[in-house]
Amino acid sequence: MSDMLETLTKLEALLEERKNADPEKSYVARLYHKGAKKIAQKVGEEAVEAAMAVAGGDDKELVAESADLLFHLMVLLRAKGLSLADVTKELARREGLSGLIEKANRSK
Repeated sequence: MSDMLETLTKLEALLEERKNADPEKSYVARLYHKGAKKIAQKVGEEAVEAAMAVAGGDDKELVAESADLLFHLMVLLRAKGLSLADVTKELARREGLSGLIEKANRSK
């Protein structure tokens, strides 16, 4: 578990650092330069690719596409000034709630 958190923490720090990198030399800097809407589009593309891996029954591909999805989602969060800590806080808030009740509460 700690390896997982350490990996995500390191990645989040690297993504923050790349905000100031040259877009000609850094894929992440190029994404930031294109803006949140373009990054969100990339998140959507990666989500579709992950779903297609499930449909194709390819677990190895699902893992690879899930990594791409999580990576791009983390870039999007950082682009919006948010972090995995913000997402974790929301998940903690929902802990113990029925998913149906939580979803119903969001629409109020």
